[in-house]
Amino acid sequence: MGVAALISMYQKVGLGKNMLTAVIRAFVQLIAIGYVLEFIFAAHGPYWILLIVTIMVVIAGYTAGQRGRGVPRSTVVATAAVSCGALFTIGMLLVLQVFPYQPRYIIPIAGMIVGNAMVVCGLVMGRLRDDIKLQKPQIEAALALGATEQQAVAGQLKRAMAAGMTPIVDNTKTVGLISLPGAMTGMILAGAPALEAVQVQIIVMYMLIGAAAVSGLTAAYLTYRQFFTRAHQLVSLIDRDVSG
Repeated sequence: MGVAALISMYQKVGLGKNMLTAVIRAFVQLIAIGYVLEFIFAAHGPYWILLIVTIMVVIAGYTAGQRGRGVPRSTVVATAAVSCGALFTIGMLLVLQVFPYQPRYIIPIAGMIVGNAMVVCGLVMGRLRDDIKLQKPQIEAALALGATEQQAVAGQLKRAMAAGMTPIVDNTKTVGLISLPGAMTGMILAGAPALEAVQVQIIVMYMLIGAAAVSGLTAAYLTYRQFFTRAHQLVSLIDRDVSG
């Protein structure tokens, strides 16, 4: 990190301060969550799982909402989308008895699910917001010809979903060929058999892409509806500067 910061300073990239802030925050946050998890794992309380997952979802919704600024009620939309992906995926894992309902298993899994859902929601909301603003005349023309709201923004919805899902889909395609993901690497470093680590990683990749799809679709559906009035007209907010 020191070398990277020096290069940034030498090249006058302007990232040195942000890199230092990120390093310090990561250290403090990880140490803090380490102590919290030690306490929760020792307590074995099922309600702690709900509390931690709820906090994760709220923070993720706020973060994704910031990326989607310019979308009316962006934080509410992002939180709802992240919640749908997280609840659906974690629920399926529990129903299928893939993991037991214990803090040691559910909290780390929920962290991966919510984190990926947050990124996808932010990308989907941002792309859809920009496309609707740039292509307002085409959308209004489609509405004038009798198209429904969803039909009028069908192209924008497809592009937004592609923008949100492409990174995780590409990562899933190349897993094991280009990179060895974190769950698999961690288990191997801990001494677990390679095939056992692979089995867990397969579950992780499948659950992440499933959660991303559910969250992305929910975000796209909720986002485009924010830009229409009950009279099926584009709301005036679309004319404002979305960077604010």
